[in-house]
Amino acid sequence: MDASELHEEVLIAGFGGQGVILAGKLLAQATMQAGHEVTYMPAYGAEVRGGTANCMVVISDRQIASPVVNAPNSLVICNKASLAKFAPRLKPSGLLIFNESLIHSRPTAHESVEVIGVPAEDLAKQAGSPKSANMVMLGAYLQKRGLLSPDQAAQALPDVLAERYHKMIPVNTEALRRGAESVLCHT
Repeated sequence: MDASELHEEVLIAGFGGQGVILAGKLLAQATMQAGHEVTYMPAYGAEVRGGTANCMVVISDRQIASPVVNAPNSLVICNKASLAKFAPRLKPSGLLIFNESLIHSRPTAHESVEVIGVPAEDLAKQAGSPKSANMVMLGAYLQKRGLLSPDQAAQALPDVLAERYHKMIPVNTEALRRGAESVLCHT
């Protein structure tokens, strides 16, 4: 495979109600609209709110053989339980973005892994809604990987949000931007 070819496997994880499924769906929709091949596979516990939730997104310039992500290139982790469960699966030289509003100690990882804490809850409140922490985390991921700009991702929000939530598009757009800005010092 040519080094310039895109093949990114990302796992977004947290607990039900944090919007990790929506973040993954937005990532998949936006990258598909940008012309990439994409698979998206959500998984959540029976509890939905409060139970575990995660989604696997594979983004590539070539056809994708399987939507299953066993060893992701990137992890976007929204809570401590998900960190314990998924961090050991991260590939060496991977990217680990964690919600430092809920995970108070810096995760230990292989020295080749880039670890970035994002104060997602605080930035979400500043953007206008504490519920937009998922968009903050996604914005941080997009900035680090350079796949799309926050504005490109925001353009896909009407396609993934139910119409009754379209009033939240400006808040979610601002949360994506704040997430991206929060990691600029790590670029």
